[in-house]
Amino acid sequence: MPGPSDQKSQRRLAAILAADVAGYSGLMSLDEEGTLLRLRHLRREVVVPTIQAHGGRLVKTTGDGFLIEFSSPVEAVRCAAEIQEALAAIAAEDPATTLWLRIGINLCDIIIDEDGDVYGDGVNVASRLEQIAVPGGICISGKVWEEVRGKVPYAFEDRGEQQVRNIARPIRIYCLNGAQGPPELAMDASPSLALPDRPSIAVLPFVNISGDPEQEHLADGIVEDITSALSRVRSFFVIARNSAFAYKGRAVNFQQISRELGVRYALEGSVRRAGNRVRISAQLIDATEGTHLWAEHYDGVVEDLFDFQDQITASVVGAIQPSIRAAEIERAKRKRPESLDAYDLVMRALPLVWALERESNLEATHLLEEALRLDPTYPLALSLLAWCRGQRVVYNWTERPEEERQEALRQAQAAVSLSSDDPFTLAVLGAALSITREFGSAAAVLARALALDPNSAWAWNRSGWLHDYRGDAETAISHFERALRLSPFDPMAFNCDMGIGAAHFIAGRYEESIAWQEKALMAHPNSAWIHRNLAPAYALAGQRGKAAESVRELLKAYPGMRISDVTSALAFTDEVLGRIAEGLRLAGLPE
Repeated sequence: MPGPSDQKSQRRLAAILAADVAGYSGLMSLDEEGTLLRLRHLRREVVVPTIQAHGGRLVKTTGDGFLIEFSSPVEAVRCAAEIQEALAAIAAEDPATTLWLRIGINLCDIIIDEDGDVYGDGVNVASRLEQIAVPGGICISGKVWEEVRGKVPYAFEDRGEQQVRNIARPIRIYCLNGAQGPPELAMDASPSLALPDRPSIAVLPFVNISGDPEQEHLADGIVEDITSALSRVRSFFVIARNSAFAYKGRAVNFQQISRELGVRYALEGSVRRAGNRVRISAQLIDATEGTHLWAEHYDGVVEDLFDFQDQITASVVGAIQPSIRAAEIERAKRKRPESLDAYDLVMRALPLVWALERESNLEATHLLEEALRLDPTYPLALSLLAWCRGQRVVYNWTERPEEERQEALRQAQAAVSLSSDDPFTLAVLGAALSITREFGSAAAVLARALALDPNSAWAWNRSGWLHDYRGDAETAISHFERALRLSPFDPMAFNCDMGIGAAHFIAGRYEESIAWQEKALMAHPNSAWIHRNLAPAYALAGQRGKAAESVRELLKAYPGMRISDVTSALAFTDEVLGRIAEGLRLAGLPE
């Protein structure tokens, strides 16, 4: 039996300092290289020397942040204060380029692994304190305050006990008086969205605390299903899953989430799986205030997973709007797969389906086909596989477009026959009918999908494209805008930008079309298919040089592509396809 000296991890009491750069995402969006250079200079010239002077150990850096261990809470506070003072002095000389830090400190028992990394609930508390701190400020826990009061020459303000994210018990918080960065950073730089006139909620990524990265998809799948169920409660406004997942792995406070997504409530939680046993914890937060409304945990076996999801959904609805009838919850349940292995495969495929890239499409197809071998009547797997086939047609990724088009329609119809009241399967069928030019049927199916789930960003997106295909540019734009409001951080938002660009092309507004398509291309530079529409917009706007360059970029990804390949893949009206062909001809693409 191994003795204590053979253990690969150890415990000790330590002061943990967590810090990050305030407004970092906004700074990177404005000047990536300059911000990165300033961050490196900050670490090298300010942070590391100050840590060393106070006997601290830099545990790790995480993007714009870092985690530091001290044996003394007094030294931790002194180090934090000196770092902030140094940044304030730099700002006095050069305010325009100063990076401001937020710092949190907690005293806790930690676990140190063989690589020197630290773990424990107390480390998470330090991270939450950092999120509460203002730019240029320091927040410490009550434990740290008890150790440092009277020993450091700094005045801290008692903020009382506060509930912080993913921590079960309230934390006593003290903040350094007078510590404040520039006012424009006191709130996050991102714009605020207005709250809807009905209960609004974002289901945040659940944390996988199983210790097994392979269980990550289980946590993601639970969020996917809860989001879907809540979306179908018609009196709610629910942020799409893809935008909520933009917060995965990020340290962001609830007020920022409320501002950025325009929601009042946030649901968060964690998943722990050990063998066949699973525990799901969830809590509902009023994100506008950061106050805790409801919490619960569910223990059982993996086979109970779907029951847990339904219980969480019902509890959230009851906490937000108790008058919602039980029938609404029943309506929110989709057909469950017979095989949990099939469910796992579909959850692994989901991010690949939405990547809109050729290789990801093929990998997702393989996973979905395997899921259907395990459960041939799983509607979600059928729908996603149908959409993978549809992507191959729309983006010129197949040598057999007509065969893929018809198979996509067949599988989408099969999914709806198994689950006729599922908004997602209906939206996929609407997309399949759109690319087969059955526009009247597509409109009816998408209208039913949106009646069942008015929160479906993807259904609004597909409705936008349908109106593009039918030549109704203004309605298309309004539907794409609705999709963007429901999912402002969606990785597929560029597809809405592209749809708006197509609508302006349809309306003959080529300069506006170019602006939207360039925005889409900037957000997703690997999507060379955008050049099929961008090149003719350049050409018809009189920008022949850019049109020719756009065609060259298109041919790099699609060697041998011809105008006929483009027009056969797209479902616009004959008049619009004629203008696209004309523009591509002017840009130099062969017939």
